[in-house]
Amino acid sequence: MISGGDRVQSRSPTIRVRAKGKLACFSRPEFKVERVSYPVMTPSAARGVVEALLWKPAIRWHIERITLLTPIIYIGFRRNEVNSRIPRIPSRLIEEGGSLSPYYCDSDRSQRNTIALKDVDYLVEAHFTMTEKAGKGDNILKFTEMFQRRLEKGQCFHRPYLGCREFDADVSVPDGSECPQSITQDIGLMLWDIAFSPTGNIPLFFPARLENGIMEIPLEIRDDITSGQEVSS
Repeated sequence: MISGGDRVQSRSPTIRVRAKGKLACFSRPEFKVERVSYPVMTPSAARGVVEALLWKPAIRWHIERITLLTPIIYIGFRRNEVNSRIPRIPSRLIEEGGSLSPYYCDSDRSQRNTIALKDVDYLVEAHFTMTEKAGKGDNILKFTEMFQRRLEKGQCFHRPYLGCREFDADVSVPDGSECPQSITQDIGLMLWDIAFSPTGNIPLFFPARLENGIMEIPLEIRDDITSGQEVSS
């Protein structure tokens, strides 16, 4: 759903999307082995939901706020996970051919605990801006209407998910009856984004807080939060 009063030349209107699912896990990075979820969806996960519906090089999504529509319910279970990744195929083998070392996942598995969220429901509010990759025929109105059509028809580039790909999300147009939970609490430092660079990737965090079920997301990160790394969304 689009808020008509937010129309500004340099950015799209605020777009509202409802995302819910039976399970979700927005993993806290301080837990190295076991998966433990934040109590609410992270901005990067919310951006993944809207990008699943519409992603183009010409636009960049910015999450404004996330509203919690259901109580926070944790659930614990164990899953089989592999310990290592399949190594990248060397370019020499791609060009010249040859044999690869086999990988048997059955001998590389281990059981890990997961503390996930159960029966989640969120209202995501976001907008997008145009990037330097926009073409001559690209504009705000074009992509706003494109997103709205795809949301109403249930179209997506890939299945939206809630933190982990196996926890798929049902995405729909809000009907106006959404009511935030009366939960107010400090969440602590939450992952905001990853700054990708040739010299290394830097995780960016912000002090997250739920205020009557609503978490406001900063549109840019200050130096004192990122330890000297300032990145605008």
